[in-house]
Amino acid sequence: MRQAVAVFGTIEHDIPFCHFPRHYLVLGAGPAGRESGVIRVAEETAGDWWEVEALYDLCFAPGRTALSSYRLRDGVPPVAELCLTARDAEGILAAAIRYWPIRIGEAEALLLGPVAVHPTRQGEGLGGLLIRNSLARAEALGVARVMLVGDAPYYARFGFSRLTGVEMPPPTNPDRVLGIELRPGAWAGITGAVTRARPD
Repeated sequence: MRQAVAVFGTIEHDIPFCHFPRHYLVLGAGPAGRESGVIRVAEETAGDWWEVEALYDLCFAPGRTALSSYRLRDGVPPVAELCLTARDAEGILAAAIRYWPIRIGEAEALLLGPVAVHPTRQGEGLGGLLIRNSLARAEALGVARVMLVGDAPYYARFGFSRLTGVEMPPPTNPDRVLGIELRPGAWAGITGAVTRARPD
């Protein structure tokens, strides 16, 4: 696996890593030409939880927890190894991503999201950094398939495409139900309703 490093907005994969220590992303000029500096990507800790929740509240509409996808998360712990934060050199939270286990019939999968970037840091590639980094980690952990609910044109750049026959709880637009295979053929024959993972 390789760490994603962006220099002046270009994502390059040129720093090998195996054990996923803290990673550093060097960014060039951000919006309005200001210097973005160094971004540190690390696994979310218990101490980060409420700060990440505040970021989600800032970035998403009120009532986000009433969305159908949140019913799949109720009472189920997120996948700690894939929940990441991105902080600047001063330790200020710039972006975050979380993953949750789900099931489609008897098949296991992961639900990507939420992923959010602070409004003052948007346009710097941080969302893409966290998505690529976390998918690489998921593949290294042996995860076969990942899905999300989102805009197909945006997520296609990361390898996501529409899932046919996979049903998220209503009301969800089927055109926004997307998946990616981290193992060849992982989504073949997988259909049915998406349900909560069984707690261990």
